[in-house]
Amino acid sequence: MQTTSSVFDDLARLMTGAMGMAQGAGDEAKSFMRAQADRFVAEMDLVSRDEFEAVKQMAADARAEADGLRERLEALEAALKAQG
Repeated sequence: MQTTSSVFDDLARLMTGAMGMAQGAGDEAKSFMRAQADRFVAEMDLVSRDEFEAVKQMAADARAEADGLRERLEALEAALKAQG
């Protein structure tokens, strides 16, 4: 009976070690893929989300300012036509 228990204990230790190795290999593969993806993104020269949002806000502000200036110009042109 003692040998059967010993065999199961050895088998359990072997399986535990194998699972640990598999988990380690999975973690290593995950970090390798993340590093490759980061390198790929860096090589593509993409912008971060924060930079994109900042530029998007600047463009919206510039558009609003241009619209305001357009309205002022149209009002000034209308006033000049009314005078002349």
